[in-house]
Formats: sequence, C-alpha cells, structure tokens
Amino acid sequence: MRERHSVRLNLGPNAWMQGDWSFTGQPNSVGIVYVHGFRSVRSGEKAQALEEAAAQRGWTFAAFDFRGHGESSGTMLDLRGSQLLADLEAVHGFLAGNGVARLGWVGSSMGGWATSWFAVKRPEAVAANILIAPGFHFLTARYDRLSPAERERWQREGVLRIRNEWVDVDVGYGLVEEAPQYPHETLTRCLDRPTLIFQVMRDDIVPYTRVLQFVEKFACPHVELRLYKNGDHRLTERKQELAEAACEFLARWL
Repeated sequence: MRERHSVRLNLGPNAWMQGDWSFTGQPNSVGIVYVHGFRSVRSGEKAQALEEAAAQRGWTFAAFDFRGHGESSGTMLDLRGSQLLADLEAVHGFLAGNGVARLGWVGSSMGGWATSWFAVKRPEAVAANILIAPGFHFLTARYDRLSPAERERWQREGVLRIRNEWVDVDVGYGLVEEAPQYPHETLTRCLDRPTLIFQVMRDDIVPYTRVLQFVEKFACPHVELRLYKNGDHRLTERKQELAEAACEFLARWL
C-alpha cells in the first residue's frame, strides 16, 4: 500500500521547509524529487502527475516548498540562490538519511536553475536531472530587462515588485547580488549529469533560444531536449506526458 507523509525539516531558529513524501511499503532506494518554480508550491499539477508515475514504478517521491514559498518559513524578500541550494541540501540529507540514495531531480523554471546548480555542487547526490522550462538565467533575468534607472532604484530601495499573469510579489536585491557566484559559463562547463529538458517555443518567461544555447554548450554528452511549438511556460497541459517521459529517462540512470 502506498503511504504518504507530511514532513517538516527544521533548518534553524524559526526556519523550516514543509514537504511531503510517499512510498510503497517502505522507502525505495530510488526516488524522484520535484522542485517547484518561482512563487509556486510543491503540490502543483506537475508534481501530482510525477508522484503518480513514481508510484506506478514503486519509487519514492518527495516534494518540498522552498523557503519563502507555500507552507515553509521565510518570505520572498529573502530569496537567494544560495538559500535555494541550501534547501535542496536539506532535502537530500533527509532522503539519504532514510535510505533513498539514488535520486532523480525534476526542476521547473526556478527549480531548474536550482537543480542544475545543485548537480554542479553535489554531483554525487544527483543521478540525473529533468528540467522543465529551466530558468538558467534566473538570478539575472529580471535585472537584465530593467532600465538603468530601474536597476538603480532596485539597488537603492532593496525591493523590486514583480507582476505578471501568475505572480504579484516583492523580491529583494540580494537575489542579484549573488549572481557573480553562479556564472552561466560554469554551469554549462561543469554540469555533467544526464539531463532531459522540456521547453516551449512560445514561452514568454524563459526564451527557448536561451535553452537552445545552453544545450549547444552543455559539456555532458547525455542531454536531450524536447521542444514544443505550442503551450505556455508552465507546461501543465502536458503534465502526464512529461511525467511518463521523465520517469522513462530517469529509469536509464537510477
């Protein structure tokens, strides 16, 4: 019988991550971790489809809210690249401590940035990556679109309001300040984990041309790209297809 449990990872005073994990009988040593995007949560439609696909294969499944998101502690003003990676480190520590040693990571948008860099920093913790509309330039994407005056204001005030059809939120300038620690060239040169990427050509958040450039420069020979002409950034209309394709790819490496 499939079991599902809620988990809170304590990360220090007044800091925690809230998540869920599921398994059949007892935790399988093979697992999938879903890593959500900017201003999203762990329980979205793609996560649910992945959990069902993992259950069909008897794999462990886990998904956690990043800090500043969902039921985890913190606010979006504290969002940093280093914090995202620290959160993934905590998730890995929990799963490894419970015998789930072979992990495939599925990162969506911002989660794609995080899982990619986590694979660079901790390659032994990542068997393979699945990236859904990955925000490889996540730390600087918004900054790059601003005028010089808007950049100066963000730096001076420390806060930028982001609005689009999905979010309305303030983020801190610390997000940009950390960008030099994560040069894009290092990512393409050092990321050596097998990777499957899903991308939509009409994505208005992550330009597909940037994803193509990444694939062209990607040093690892085991990279595959599935490019769709129609659809939006979230790719939720393809959630079942993505979940099955992701598991089929991961099965080759887990």
